[in-house]
Amino acid sequence: MVWDPKDPWSKKQDPLEDALKQAQEQLKNLFPAGGLKNLLPSGGAMNLIVAAVLIFTVWQSVFIVAPDEEGVVKRFGTPVRTVEPGPHFKIPIIESVLQPKVAKLHRVEVGFRTNQQGRQQMVPQEALMLTGDMNILAIEFIVQYKIKESSEYLFNVADIHETIGKAAEASMREVVGKSKIDEALTTGKADIQQSMMVLLQSILDDYHAGVQVAAVQLQDVDPPEAVAAAFKDVTNAKEDREKLINQAQGYRNDIIPRAKGEAAELVNRAKGFAQARLNRAQGESNRFLATLKEYNQAKDVISKRIYIETMEEILPNVDKVIIDGKGGERLLPYLPLDRLSKPAPKPATEEPKP
Repeated sequence: MVWDPKDPWSKKQDPLEDALKQAQEQLKNLFPAGGLKNLLPSGGAMNLIVAAVLIFTVWQSVFIVAPDEEGVVKRFGTPVRTVEPGPHFKIPIIESVLQPKVAKLHRVEVGFRTNQQGRQQMVPQEALMLTGDMNILAIEFIVQYKIKESSEYLFNVADIHETIGKAAEASMREVVGKSKIDEALTTGKADIQQSMMVLLQSILDDYHAGVQVAAVQLQDVDPPEAVAAAFKDVTNAKEDREKLINQAQGYRNDIIPRAKGEAAELVNRAKGFAQARLNRAQGESNRFLATLKEYNQAKDVISKRIYIETMEEILPNVDKVIIDGKGGERLLPYLPLDRLSKPAPKPATEEPKP
């Protein structure tokens, strides 16, 4: 029967029993018949020795994998299996176990280092990078990763931490080399982080490093100290330019709709005035045509009516004295020249509209 490694409490044949039987046979071959018994004490002392050997064997055979770990069992230095969290057995002396933290989020600093006091110090040979428009930037960033395949993580790469750091630096240089300086300093940081993470993961997969890149975080993206002041002036000038452009755009958005509204108002007013004049002219024309039609039917009556209406409009504005015809023959005609020489009164002027 074969022992199932996934069921350590199984009562089937255990490799530990095979190893003990092999050890007993080797001891029998080393010592002649009865020689081993002569060397070993008898009675209670023998039982204590056997118990101690069994306890030591069990202690060397059992190992426990923590919940945030994964066990990698090696046999003569070669990985043979991985085990999940919990208690497990291994063959003493022949097998050994490595238990990496698979749930831990590991951190690699590129372009800077954090000392024991928590202060960050830039590493120029890693941080200084060339952009696509031939500018130099000092970029400091962090790579966070988890263990994806324990056996690959432990045995495929000699120094995984340094390897990830070098691969991350190379990936960042390639991504920044395809970007412009304005993108790296302002709106393009998220795209740079994403592109760099994808490229780094591809490189590590080619190495079979057994890790999964969780995040790439840009800490500082600044020009070198020697030209920082010039870059600051350029940035301030760009900000001022954007401010003036926004102000001009705001003024344009305010004045153009207002001018369009005033123009539309004038056009509508002119159209209304023109329509009113047309309607008035049309009405007067229709009235004249109607009067002409009636006049042609009764010229005498219409002539008198027009005469009377005209006199009604004129006479209320004229000073007049009505004298009977017979009485007028006895009066002397009088022409008031002094009154005629006076200028006519001016009509009241309208107040100016606001």
